[in-house]
Amino acid sequence: MQVLEFDTVIIGSGLAGLSAAYKAANFGTVAIVTKSQLDTSNSYYAQGGIAAAIAQDDSPLQHLRDTMVSGRGICDRDAVEILVNEGKERVLELIDEGMAFDKENDDFVLGLEGGHSKRRILHAGGDATGKELTCFKLGLVKEKANVQAFEYVAAIRLLQNDQCIQGVQTYDFKTKENIIFKSKAVILATGGLSRIFERSTNPHTATGDGIALAYAAGAQIADLEFIQFHPSALYVPGKDAYLISEAVRGEGAWLLNHEGERFMKDIHPLAELAPRDVVAYSIFRQIQKSGKKHIFLSLKHLDKDKIRKRFSNIDKHLKEYGFNMTEDLLPISPAAHYMVGGVHTNLDAETNISGLFACGEVASTGVMGANRLASNSLLECLVFGKRASEKAAKQNTPDFELSIPEPVYVDSENEQLFLQYQNEMALMMAENLGIVRNKPSLQKALDRFTEIEASFEPEVNEYNLIKIRNTATICKLIAQAALIREESRGGHIREDFQKENPDFKVHILQQKGKNYQLETVRE
Repeated sequence: MQVLEFDTVIIGSGLAGLSAAYKAANFGTVAIVTKSQLDTSNSYYAQGGIAAAIAQDDSPLQHLRDTMVSGRGICDRDAVEILVNEGKERVLELIDEGMAFDKENDDFVLGLEGGHSKRRILHAGGDATGKELTCFKLGLVKEKANVQAFEYVAAIRLLQNDQCIQGVQTYDFKTKENIIFKSKAVILATGGLSRIFERSTNPHTATGDGIALAYAAGAQIADLEFIQFHPSALYVPGKDAYLISEAVRGEGAWLLNHEGERFMKDIHPLAELAPRDVVAYSIFRQIQKSGKKHIFLSLKHLDKDKIRKRFSNIDKHLKEYGFNMTEDLLPISPAAHYMVGGVHTNLDAETNISGLFACGEVASTGVMGANRLASNSLLECLVFGKRASEKAAKQNTPDFELSIPEPVYVDSENEQLFLQYQNEMALMMAENLGIVRNKPSLQKALDRFTEIEASFEPEVNEYNLIKIRNTATICKLIAQAALIREESRGGHIREDFQKENPDFKVHILQQKGKNYQLETVRE
């Protein structure tokens, strides 16, 4: 079994992983491990942009207030202060490095999205910000001679000794061999888990791997009940959900029910630009009321040339589905989009396990609360990717002798079994842990996920069986947290507890082999 040694190992190649790798290269050797290609991530597919208070009439304080309001009382204020202040610095640093955000007459074009009181969303390539930003950062990383990338290599287990990280066990899909990465620090930047739902805007890689790895190693998981459903995902029967950026509503698009009514005007003063949890829930209710599978997004009243220029990629993609973006009513319904909680960290992206760090969507840093403010996700990647790498560089791990685990292998005969379980669990997540939840459905799902998890030994070494167990564990953790939180708040709505409960102004922490804990929000 091949053993490679690096100062820092980063699992994941989205913006958080690339940001961490770029900064970590200043302190030593770096390995980037990704189970797909370097440019396959939620970051890459982000359309809207990145939020930063760089305008003359804006301020980090106002950005903080908007973030706190959207977070519904669950944001940790000190974490948000870091996000909005250092976030502005990181964005200006990107610009100095050559990142070309969209401009008009030498001024940055700033977009408006749900929950923001100011235009502060920078974008690039119109609606291709994630792609442009990720590719730009990837270019910077590739210039670093001491950074080595390992594509199509899946992280299987974190290796540790006396609660200290020693490295990670991986499986190389190209060579069909195991690779052990020995390191004093491992940074999880694996992204989200929304692909475990039947309907999701995420790429196929977003299956919660980082949560499973961290939980199995004994790391604390926080706020996993808060799943953000994006309000405007294209609905075409038999097709994957396609995200239509919130920035489209920021430019004036309307949400219409089947009677042609703009229903959001009567629900929230910001109408279509209310926070995502409010808009997604309101669409859900309209769908229930009509008995249809979708509502409509309309841009027919907007400047057609301006819209096609601003959203050229969305326009092109919709044409492939047979829709004219500026002429047709676009059928949409909410889809699982973003994991608000994640691996619990402190302000330096450290977990409770020495040598293990987490940043980006996989992490729960305290900035997102119960509902992420639009376009704060890419900002969090920049801010906490840097913090993770700097703290990891100071890590002093005792020089333990590395214990080599049993190798992992792939048995193609189990692939069909994995797909069978995957489809069952995705449907259960959609039916029982969607936008609206209740105790009987949550308990039903929890019982089934627990049953599936127990059917596969923790020590199993076949890749497909590992994936089944990991998915069941992740789904179980979400269901458990959702049962514990007996209230409705942000991305977690209980029809049997329809109001916010001040007693639940806390983070729910879950840890392997221990009872859940409630942690007070830092205000």
